[in-house]
Amino acid sequence: MFAPLQSEIGKQLVNTYNIDTNKVDSILLYEPNKGISSRSTAALKIASKLKFPVSSLSIFFIIPAFIRNWVYNYIAKNRYKWYGKKESCMIPTPELKAKFLD
Repeated sequence: MFAPLQSEIGKQLVNTYNIDTNKVDSILLYEPNKGISSRSTAALKIASKLKFPVSSLSIFFIIPAFIRNWVYNYIAKNRYKWYGKKESCMIPTPELKAKFLD
């Protein structure tokens, strides 16, 4: 499920884990028994739960986090240049809306 940091559950996590929202510019993954993961670690943990072939990206856990995060940051910095940016957001379907906590 998804939740923005500005939502009630997001605010609770920000307070619990002392997250500086002025410095967060990446994906965060909260796992109840494991805490918070960010950047490449969060993305790879999410990918590992998806269907094949995306789940096979978890092989990149063998690369040290500082290298993975450098690649993650490089991709994040250039994604709009490579893939473009949409002028408007899509209207979520009821099925997609159900995946948001808030």
